[in-house]
Amino acid sequence: MTATRQVVLIRGINVGGHAKLAMADLRRLLAGLGYDGVRTHLQSGNAVVTSTKAPATVAKEVEQAIADELAVKPRVLVLARDELADVIAGNPLPEATRNGSRFFVTFLFDKPSNGALDGLEPADYTPDEWRLAGRVVFMHCPDGMRDSRLAKALNEKRLGVVATTRNWNTVTKLLALADEE
Repeated sequence: MTATRQVVLIRGINVGGHAKLAMADLRRLLAGLGYDGVRTHLQSGNAVVTSTKAPATVAKEVEQAIADELAVKPRVLVLARDELADVIAGNPLPEATRNGSRFFVTFLFDKPSNGALDGLEPADYTPDEWRLAGRVVFMHCPDGMRDSRLAKALNEKRLGVVATTRNWNTVTKLLALADEE
């Protein structure tokens, strides 16, 4: 397999003071696993690496390495650079990108369970809006996510899958990092 840039999204570290992992330590850990071109973004488990391994293999290796280092088992989702570019290009709510800190992309580790979104009427959550596209939920919360009824409704329990969310600014920055090397 040819070496490709891959985006590593780690769920559950550095949130609310739990499972702290400094980004310098994350870079060291990823480089120690043999990945090249390691870059991190923000203090919330975002990284970009170059690897010849499949994204699912990278995810498993990173999960295990962090579990060994922190004694916690985070969930890790890895996307090939082109997969992330496709997510960005496929954004069904382009107007929402004007305020990238209030526009969120939730990456699902699998497809939502059957019927998970039944009864979730978009009009019930105005001014928030959302769209599901495959294994990604695009969510615009113009008043922020903290008090958003929509964000609370579109939770992992309802969806029936593990998920991790990033704001649009972070998603586009990760693609920019993947394009650097």
